[in-house]
Amino acid sequence: MRVTWEGGDIARFVKEAVSEHVERLVVAGGDGSVNEMVNALMAIDKASRPDWGIMPLGTANDFATACKIPVDLYDALRLTQTGSAYPVDCIRANEHYFMNVASGGFGAQVTVNTPPALKNFFGGGAYTLSGVVQALKFSPFTGSVTFPDGSTQSDSVIIAAVCNGSQAGGGQILAPDAKINDGLMRLMALSDFPIDQLNTVVEELQSGEGGKFVHKHHLPSVTWKTDKGMPINLDGEPLRYGNSIVFEVKHLALNLVLPPQCPLLVWV
Repeated sequence: MRVTWEGGDIARFVKEAVSEHVERLVVAGGDGSVNEMVNALMAIDKASRPDWGIMPLGTANDFATACKIPVDLYDALRLTQTGSAYPVDCIRANEHYFMNVASGGFGAQVTVNTPPALKNFFGGGAYTLSGVVQALKFSPFTGSVTFPDGSTQSDSVIIAAVCNGSQAGGGQILAPDAKINDGLMRLMALSDFPIDQLNTVVEELQSGEGGKFVHKHHLPSVTWKTDKGMPINLDGEPLRYGNSIVFEVKHLALNLVLPPQCPLLVWV
């Protein structure tokens, strides 16, 4: 057992565990801790990466919740010790990796600007409250998306999400059909729209298929270029990128302990 105190601790602990031939690791924390574990494991040669499991101890625990990992910590710990590990994808964003969701625009701005005290007091609900306040002064981000076939589309984005998992922001379902072992990310984006088209936007969101303002794609990779720096967060952890970010699925890169019939797996 190791306790983390600062950034970089998990990476160091993982290296030590691998050098001692540990076969299975457990990360006890929230989505941010899961993100640190993924980045630490991806820095290890694939042949040497140990299996890993999750005990959900964070604010929102979106990824663990979507995986149906038990909330009860005894049951979660028992699963990490006795459960089967399955090959799963993660996604690379430039030089970083994430397991669950990368969001940009309004969603990332909410995460960056939510005061820690508010987050600690309200839990996942802090993002909703903070978001309502910030929406009053939010302006969209302009840029372009380049798809795997080389085609490019210009857009003015209010919010965008690249999903490996299905939910973020304290239980908000972003990609209900997401799978973590199919080699594809789910890209969702909401384009800027005139207020008189609000009903159309709501209909497109509810339909689950997208449309004129709501865009949805299943892709192995995608590149986003913006005219100005756009706030991005990976698994809830805020990062500042330049004007270009490349997302790429790393197919079956990690072995994650999951409950039987996990809904995020494609079962063959």
